[in-house]
Amino acid sequence: MLGKKLVTAQKRGETRALCLGLGMVACSMMMYFFIGITIVPFYTKSVWTTETVCKVLKANIKDKVFCPNSEGSEDEEIFPYPCLQVWVNLTASGQEVMLYQTEDTLEKNPKCSYVPDKLENSKEVTARIETIASNFKKYQTFPCYYDPGGTQTNVILSRLYPSKGLLFAFLWPTLMFTGGCLIIVLVKISQYVSVLSAWQ
Repeated sequence: MLGKKLVTAQKRGETRALCLGLGMVACSMMMYFFIGITIVPFYTKSVWTTETVCKVLKANIKDKVFCPNSEGSEDEEIFPYPCLQVWVNLTASGQEVMLYQTEDTLEKNPKCSYVPDKLENSKEVTARIETIASNFKKYQTFPCYYDPGGTQTNVILSRLYPSKGLLFAFLWPTLMFTGGCLIIVLVKISQYVSVLSAWQ
């Protein structure tokens, strides 16, 4: 009687462990799919792939501009902010080009190097942009990214999805997938050993 209870408990434990392993594998595959349709296209779309050194030539704050209204957005999303324009000397080619914060900055407003998030307090936005401008004047040499193919003549300060960030995004689903497969393999080995012991 006790032996049957132990066998039943063992089978239940193996079933739960097997479900856990399969669940981890399924979740990791969903995470792979989500990363593949969201982050990977932005990473492969970016042409600013080569890192170089940029030297600030001038950093000026122009009059306030309005955030351009993209298709499908509402009028309330438009807000004024000071337009910061940063021009740098590209070490790789020696050209004078305009610097943008990220790839999205160029798409949002190609006239400004920095596009702030929507904030209700315009003083905070102005203070932040003035701080950024003073930092560029203080630290005049810094790493930046340019397009080696020449499609884009401007440069960006940082990539939205760098190579390290992409690898880090794939790290967690990979660990989950490996753990799930390991649990499944251990359950199968346990079942094989049980059958072998019972046969002997």
